[in-house]
Amino acid sequence: MTARIIMIQGTGSHAGKSILAAAICRIFAREGLRVAPFKAQNMALNSFVTQEGGEIGRAQAYQARAAGVESHVDMNPVLLKPNSDTGSQVIVLGKPVANMKVREYHAYQKQVWPTVTDALARLRSKNDLVVVEGAGSPAEINLRGNDIVNMAIALHAQAPVLLVGDIDRGGVFASLYGTSELLAPAEKDLIKGFVINKFRGDASLLTPGFEFLKTRTGISTLGVIPFLKGWKGEEEDSLGLEQRTEKKNAALRICVVRLPFLSNYTDFNALDSEDDVEVVYVAKPEELRNADAVILPGTKSTMADLQWLRDNEFPGALKTLLKRAVPIVGICGGYQMLGKTISDPYGAESQAQKVDGLNFVNVHTEFSKTKRTMQVTGRTLLDAMGSEGDFIRGYEIHMGRTTRAQGVQAFCWISEVLRNKGALQGVVSDALVEQRIEDGAVSPDGLVVGTYIHGIFDEPVFRRNWLNTLRTAKKLPSLAVNENCECDIDILANHVAGNIDMAAIRNIIF
Repeated sequence: MTARIIMIQGTGSHAGKSILAAAICRIFAREGLRVAPFKAQNMALNSFVTQEGGEIGRAQAYQARAAGVESHVDMNPVLLKPNSDTGSQVIVLGKPVANMKVREYHAYQKQVWPTVTDALARLRSKNDLVVVEGAGSPAEINLRGNDIVNMAIALHAQAPVLLVGDIDRGGVFASLYGTSELLAPAEKDLIKGFVINKFRGDASLLTPGFEFLKTRTGISTLGVIPFLKGWKGEEEDSLGLEQRTEKKNAALRICVVRLPFLSNYTDFNALDSEDDVEVVYVAKPEELRNADAVILPGTKSTMADLQWLRDNEFPGALKTLLKRAVPIVGICGGYQMLGKTISDPYGAESQAQKVDGLNFVNVHTEFSKTKRTMQVTGRTLLDAMGSEGDFIRGYEIHMGRTTRAQGVQAFCWISEVLRNKGALQGVVSDALVEQRIEDGAVSPDGLVVGTYIHGIFDEPVFRRNWLNTLRTAKKLPSLAVNENCECDIDILANHVAGNIDMAAIRNIIF
């Protein structure tokens, strides 16, 4: 049996493709269907590691969670992680294959196309429904000749398409009409409905627009999804940072340094979900003044972003904060920057053989030829970020290997789990490799902590214990852990189901 399929495309980036796909995954999974997400090619610095140790886009991991299934590399067979203005690391079936400039990758796309279609075929053979997400806009004239993610996939799979437009940005009717009219006739025939996303106001005022679209294109508008205020789900890329709302009365202010190659900013969504916490992304050192804690996040280009910190005079500002006992936390690339030196003997990131770090903790990092991608669980070793022995869970994605100097305390111990490599090619196996190691480092005064673990703040007990140390420092009352809140995905699914013509969607699919 081959699964049914529906595809979500958009009039542009950040139209809402990823979250609409997640909502549809959850809606049909709740009805008892076996559902899987798919995106042929993803360009994002927000990534996730599967149980098998493969790297995929964070959006597809979120959609898999919505579908109630484990993430797999087949759900995102090609991932591009920009590491310069003109090039990206190319990851295929979860593993890096090369760093490529744009023209190199365009030439490579024909070679990788069979890998993409095979991955989709495997998903369709194991599920009842595959929800496919496009990328950007299908009507970009300069990209259509090398397309492997939008209409190329729709035509290959003969997938019905919902075209989503973001009314919050303005010009939604022109965007929907223009996109559909720029497509070839066979492509336009696959568009089965328009969806308008992020609306604020009285939807009845849009009726003339619906009638215009129907008359001009023959395509009906199947839903107007209101802006979901306060929703804390995940966005695909850093465009989501532009639409964050301020928490003017938040008791705690956590500053995340907005590095040029910032990656996995979703690491901090869980912090921002706390009612009394405001997470602020800062690009200037003076914006750190009122910070209760500072986080140096992950980055796709550690050395370049370290130089950016120096060029923008962040080191002095961070030293001033440490004198005021404001804690600093480094995640992945941020952890590497906090150390004494970073070496790159194989040219993994740059031509510089060795650079000095910020020297806030006595560790040394050397980039290797291979990337470490691993899901991990473990326990904290010190109470520098809460309570000793707190359970932690997350994943690692990094090229560097960091060594602590003698006498430097590790942050935690972790038990890493890796399934056999055959599973990455769809081979079913329960074979596991497990080992227990120490991770991260803590400065002697406990104010500086570094770790390689992404997603560490998603664990509610660890997160709340760390935040309580910040509250105590400000003489604020500690708060208990609240694990009974409604799931963000169910909130999203209910919201979408209540504002879209689900009968029409079912008819389109089945």
